[in-house]
Amino acid sequence: MRKDKHEDHALTRRRFLTTAGGAIVAATALTSFGDAAPRSAITLADPKIYVCPPCGAECDKLTFDKPGTCPGCGMTLIEKSEADAVPTVAILMFDHAEIIDFAGPWEVFGGAGYKVFTVAEKIQPVNCVYGQRVTADYTFENSPRADILLVPGGGVGNAVNNPKLITWVQNNAQQAKHVMSVCTGAFILAQAGLLDGLTATTVRGGIDQLATVGKNIKTVYDKRYVDNGKFITTAGLSSGIDGALHLVSKIDGLGTAQQVALGIEYDWDPDGKFARAALADRYLPKLDGFKWKVLSSAGDVDHWEFKVLVMESSVAAEIISIAGKQIAASTPHTRGSVTLKAPHSSDKHEIRWNFIDDTGRGWNGVGLVEPAPDNGKFVMTLKLVRG
Repeated sequence: MRKDKHEDHALTRRRFLTTAGGAIVAATALTSFGDAAPRSAITLADPKIYVCPPCGAECDKLTFDKPGTCPGCGMTLIEKSEADAVPTVAILMFDHAEIIDFAGPWEVFGGAGYKVFTVAEKIQPVNCVYGQRVTADYTFENSPRADILLVPGGGVGNAVNNPKLITWVQNNAQQAKHVMSVCTGAFILAQAGLLDGLTATTVRGGIDQLATVGKNIKTVYDKRYVDNGKFITTAGLSSGIDGALHLVSKIDGLGTAQQVALGIEYDWDPDGKFARAALADRYLPKLDGFKWKVLSSAGDVDHWEFKVLVMESSVAAEIISIAGKQIAASTPHTRGSVTLKAPHSSDKHEIRWNFIDDTGRGWNGVGLVEPAPDNGKFVMTLKLVRG
């Protein structure tokens, strides 16, 4: 976390800037300097230039003529030559960007001591999902080179069809040492031709489509992130945190990444096997034909149980009939057809089926419809078990 030569900057910054006193001092101290003064205010006697370590505040832009403490954030000043060696991260921003896609990795890179800045096409605020508005630090015209290019996802429909954005990504990816996408940000990289011939992943619902965007892109569904060397793609949403921690471990070592994870209180397992798209509910079809509310949905890669409350008045036989037809016709990721089997009893409120998935593994399913405590409503349970 680049703290071996200095005090715990991240802890100092958080403690100082999140207190009422810190907020007041941060807002006023730039006009009252302590043991270090801006170079513009004094006559130079020492050729060394000192700066505040990256903290995201206005004091990042100041320079000083001698060591000391930054009057803006309280962090220990460092030599500018050392600060210039800190990895820089450019985060692409666009309308409908997903908040966690850039905020999660931003927290990781910031915790590692990297200098993070945002870039958008225009100076006007970007409208992210859920109403958050972000004003970027730079535009495509004046953005500096970065060591790491981060491309978040979200609603990328307009982004992938924006030639100016795609050109900026292509140019800056060429200059960057590392390029990482989060979630549907992989579609932006693919549109830019940066994933051609590589293995990649994205959010659960976009994996199959991603394979068709570029040339010879091999998509995988059982990885939280895929590292091709320079290019890293991550699965959806919080997977970007894992990808960012992985990248920090590549640059600064496993110990630094582990310390960052602990600092943000994130349960990071570098060897973890969890991948949302690999869970067994990938073999359940979308159910239509009746109004329902999910009561529970849980499992792992080898089994799943999905339970819903059918909200509208109906009869059990009709519900199970509709479900059975959709299971037979619309079960995804199968090799061959789905076989519906006779129930173990004469109960017309039960269905059973089996199939071979797209990797050659066998699955068995059972569905049951039972009366709910509420009159006129039913609970339908679908279970999948591998084997």
